[in-house]
Amino acid sequence: MGVLSGYRVLDCSIAMAGPFAAQRLGDLGADVVKVEPVTGEWQRHVSAGGAGGNRVNVSFLSLNRNKRSLAVDLKSPDGKAILMDLVRDCDVFLQNYRPGVAKRLGVDYESLSAINPSIVYVSMSGYGETGPYVDRPGQDLVLQGMSGAMLSAGREGEPPTAAGQYLVDAITAYTAFEGVLAALLHRERTGEGQLVQVNMLDAITTIQMQELSVFTVGKKEQKRSAEPHAHVYIRAPYGAFATSDGFIIVAFPKLKTLGEVIGEDSFLTMNDEVDTWSRRDEIFAKTRDRLKTRTSAEWLDLLRAADIWCGPVYGYADLVDDAQIKHNGSFVEYDHPTEGRVKTPGFPIRFSKTPSTVERGAPLAGEHSREILREAGYDEARIDQLLAQGVIAASVV
Repeated sequence: MGVLSGYRVLDCSIAMAGPFAAQRLGDLGADVVKVEPVTGEWQRHVSAGGAGGNRVNVSFLSLNRNKRSLAVDLKSPDGKAILMDLVRDCDVFLQNYRPGVAKRLGVDYESLSAINPSIVYVSMSGYGETGPYVDRPGQDLVLQGMSGAMLSAGREGEPPTAAGQYLVDAITAYTAFEGVLAALLHRERTGEGQLVQVNMLDAITTIQMQELSVFTVGKKEQKRSAEPHAHVYIRAPYGAFATSDGFIIVAFPKLKTLGEVIGEDSFLTMNDEVDTWSRRDEIFAKTRDRLKTRTSAEWLDLLRAADIWCGPVYGYADLVDDAQIKHNGSFVEYDHPTEGRVKTPGFPIRFSKTPSTVERGAPLAGEHSREILREAGYDEARIDQLLAQGVIAASVV
């Protein structure tokens, strides 16, 4: 029994941000019904990294555990009626349609709250529900470029480097997840439902609270260095450095201490609050040259002994095999009826009394259509009729 057990979520979202937010709700025990077209959600047909599956590709598999699937044609009158029947008894409705689409479909907040005034309605978009960019597609890399963050690291004059994650999608998902929890708490206290709006541009902007405040309040220019410094607003040395057999991270040590460890005498008399900014490229280059002389393991031992912040640069194989990752149980494994043994990242929040669990893997399109409609009061004859008419789809494992 997860902490959100007893809550019903209708997940009408596609791609990553919406499904990821809904999955987090399912991980906490909510009954998440994925409402998708009879042909299946878009993500079922587009596999990140080319990673397919038997009947469920890895992209979909990773974002849709702990959900049941209702495959229904919402453009048909009967399909629309099914959704409205489910809305009457749900707690959360989540969608990431393009602005204006929900209203055209008749599933906007005003329409659904008229049926269920206590509903928490989450609307996710790329740039907001109104404004000059309202019709632009909200795509992760495009938003990374707009966010300003890509010019806070790397070399001056070289192309900016994107994050190694679908960063904006993930941040937006967690923002929506947070919004749902806050709105449910408000409803518990007052009985009131409400509209919760989240957009990708605001999400990636507001997580840069420190950086943007340094710019707007501190009036510090966002200026990259000639060397590949990892952040324009953190003093040198700060970044990834090559060793004789790999790479390590070194994060703004005291220069005197670092100089003693790596044998760079010029660091011994430098001022940490002055020279680390004014001589940033010089410090980075000298650190880089010294660190090439030993292995990663040797430098990490020496730096840690001197209480200097440092660490390895992992690939995914290293991460999965890491001792702390294993200790934490950061990955979960479970058996999926069509994809076999599945190992994926698990749950970032731990509850002592209401732990998250994998109750079911990502569903096939319409795998639970019959089950969900039975719960909504539909008899078998009516369900068979809807199937025959193509209003709903049902998959069998």
